[in-house]
Amino acid sequence: MIQMNDNLLENLSLIQEKTKYYSDVVVRPFALGDSGKAGAIIFVNGLADRELIDQHILKALMSIHVDQASITKNYIKNQVLSVSQLTEASSIDEFIPKVLLGSTALVIDGFSEALVIGTAKVKSRNIEEPISEALVRGPRAGFNETLSDNTALLRRHGENASLAFMSIQVGERAKKDLIIAYIMDIADPDLVEEVRRRVLKIDIDNVMESGYVEQLIEDNYLSPFPQVQSTERPDRVIAALMEGRVAILLDGTPFALIAPVTFSMLLQSPEDYYERWMAGTLLRLLRFFAALISLLTPAMYVSFISFHPGLIPTKLAISIVGARVGVPFTSLVEALIMEVAIEILREAGLRLPKPIGPAMGIVGGLIIGEAAVQAGIVSPILVIVVAITAISSFAIPQYSAGISLRMLRFVPMFCAAAFGMYGVILFFLMLCAHVVKLKSFGVPYASPAVPYRLSDWKDFFFRMPMFMMKQRPEMLHTKNQKRKRN
Repeated sequence: MIQMNDNLLENLSLIQEKTKYYSDVVVRPFALGDSGKAGAIIFVNGLADRELIDQHILKALMSIHVDQASITKNYIKNQVLSVSQLTEASSIDEFIPKVLLGSTALVIDGFSEALVIGTAKVKSRNIEEPISEALVRGPRAGFNETLSDNTALLRRHGENASLAFMSIQVGERAKKDLIIAYIMDIADPDLVEEVRRRVLKIDIDNVMESGYVEQLIEDNYLSPFPQVQSTERPDRVIAALMEGRVAILLDGTPFALIAPVTFSMLLQSPEDYYERWMAGTLLRLLRFFAALISLLTPAMYVSFISFHPGLIPTKLAISIVGARVGVPFTSLVEALIMEVAIEILREAGLRLPKPIGPAMGIVGGLIIGEAAVQAGIVSPILVIVVAITAISSFAIPQYSAGISLRMLRFVPMFCAAAFGMYGVILFFLMLCAHVVKLKSFGVPYASPAVPYRLSDWKDFFFRMPMFMMKQRPEMLHTKNQKRKRN
């Protein structure tokens, strides 16, 4: 630690030695009015607010009209500087990191401490509608990359003195602010402490995005399913906090994390609660059905064609056999070719510029499918199966859940090729066993199905009317189990 002394020239020499590799650091010496004292400010060009520095620091200090003896630290802090954020630092190593983040350090001859002034000017993106979680009905505001804006969005959802924010710094070389949000009189204190403990264990150089945090605090890194929910929507976060869950917000990313999570949460949308309960229930059931189709339809095709053609209605079986005449591949290879082609098209459409991405995905899919059928590489019925599978995967509201099902889709295809329908059933049973065993921060991933809790089924496959959902989820062990429903 390089300690400061009361000699300005020596302090500036030490500061310049410390910042000689930082070409964007500006050292601006000046005189404190007609008092005869000298001082200097240190800031980073581009990060610090120049207008604030010029009007409220330099102008104020250079306009002092008192004698030298009257210029004390308290006088500067309380009567000269009109800024809200002001701290002291006794060593250069203490304030240089703050300067590199946008603060301004004030060093005055005769003072053995520097005054660190909050002048950071962050250019943030405007509050916009979330891209990854579009709704027909609901709030249009989404998180952005500025942590203070995101916490303000949560506060804006209503006066709530119980909404608590716990601040933690993560990252060893590049430190970032992280917020753990929860409702004090609802959330289980053990859950909050467990989230805090796991976050404090993060020991990496730089936490670039909340995905880093998600991977470092999850229960089972070998599971294909996400054990923490990510979202851009403040309304989803507030709804989760009201249930007794905990949210994690990281500076520099618009994606917040919600813990604990269950599999059913990944198939739910905030819009389920904004529409009437019958419409919300229908949409939710459609998503569960779409997830099942996305996971098992190609495997069912392979098992029926290869092992169980007798289970297909006679006229349809004749049509399929006629369409497959001339196809040189087995049903497994045929299905793999189309599924891999669809995944490549989907990824290509996602990475291309926005104006041409969707068009390329649609046109590319049509052209490749038609060309493959005309060339006799695949059968027309398989193109229909793959199209239904791809469309069903788009119905899943959480992108991370969709990726999990897309990965798992290939496993039952191989099981079906080896054992037919028995292989598909065996895969499904093993998948169910894994989901039942999996936990997210101590909460069973398959809850409320396993363990069975009747009160939580009111918001599971079906979304019951609001006045019937009077209990918070029992699995979360909240302090206050009852919620207001009129």
